[in-house]
Amino acid sequence: MKFITIGAFTLFISANALLAQSVSLKTGVYKAHLQLNQTTALPVRLTVEKQHKSTLLIIRNAEERIELKATKKVGDSLVFSFPNFDSELRVVATKKRHLKGYWINFNKANNYRIPFEAHLQSTIAEPVAALNDIGGKWEAYFSPKTPDQEMAVGLFNQTGNAVTGTFLTETGDYRFLEGVIEGSSFYVSCFDGSHAFLMTGSVDQQTIQGTFYSGKHFQTTWSASRNESFELSNPDSLTYLKENESQVKFTLQDLAGNNYIYPNSATENKVVIIQIMGTWCPNCMDETKYYKELYATYHSQGLEIISIGYEAAETFEEQAAKIKRLQERHKLDFTFLVGGKANKGKASQDFAMLNEVISFPTTIFIGRDGSVKRIHTGFNGPGTGKYYTEYVEKTNALIEALLAE
Repeated sequence: MKFITIGAFTLFISANALLAQSVSLKTGVYKAHLQLNQTTALPVRLTVEKQHKSTLLIIRNAEERIELKATKKVGDSLVFSFPNFDSELRVVATKKRHLKGYWINFNKANNYRIPFEAHLQSTIAEPVAALNDIGGKWEAYFSPKTPDQEMAVGLFNQTGNAVTGTFLTETGDYRFLEGVIEGSSFYVSCFDGSHAFLMTGSVDQQTIQGTFYSGKHFQTTWSASRNESFELSNPDSLTYLKENESQVKFTLQDLAGNNYIYPNSATENKVVIIQIMGTWCPNCMDETKYYKELYATYHSQGLEIISIGYEAAETFEEQAAKIKRLQERHKLDFTFLVGGKANKGKASQDFAMLNEVISFPTTIFIGRDGSVKRIHTGFNGPGTGKYYTEYVEKTNALIEALLAE
């Protein structure tokens, strides 16, 4: 950011203005990718748009639209910050039609960065015809037949060569995935500023064999078979109060470093949602957006929400700063506390009355009498379609019933 001081006033020239002075990016659709390794690239659906005098990078994952605005210039690189996560695209506009640089994720250690490149598309090649339709429901396994095996429900839609969908797991969903099928081979991917997911696969009518990449740091195999009746365990059954425990009690710090003791007079005779989350977690952010709507609707009737952040930062000050940014960015009025380092073991210690915290997010629903009514593990967000809609309807009904008691 470039500053100019005139008398007692300081003005700034945005990074977009600095960009305009050097090279004006062409608007349009760009062929973009993250280079995960020497042979594997994660496609990114990117467009460049102009809004007033600003240049916007628009990333799309199926129905999701993420707007990136230039926030500063570092050396010869322009920095586009993600709106929901502590990460950025740091790029050089080498030509009017070309961007080159890195995606940097500050929530990961060791200067985590992945090469990024984008070129304005002049023509779009016609894809090879699809030989199979992967639309439907799949029983899926990541790292199959290993100690790390994880079950998932694969949900896909296919129109011509275009594929959209997601995976549901017992700890949350893989959000908005989209991709292309050509012949019997396909990919789906998601790049949202927190995760860079790429699933490749080969499909026949009944089975899929493929590879899953999470950024540059993780790779495993996955397989799936068609199964319209397959379901995961009930997310309300995975986390529960230990035997002989009847209430949730804890002492944690608020964003100013003061002790916050629960329960307290402010929550007495209130319906309380306790959200165990992290600002680095996309499922948590989807859940938080929903809770903002809940709070706006039901707070005046007696609903309180306490959100506890376990963060990818070492010090209390850094952890609190990340949570405060979330609170301010999304204008969230409910209570925020600092849980500490992003670690499920730490969360399990803080909530020792529970069998275990196995997922961020985990949410505890408490009635006016102070008793636990439901504990929900994970969160399946808008990318899961009817699963999300059904969860919202069920949870709204629960809150209304508890408020009426």
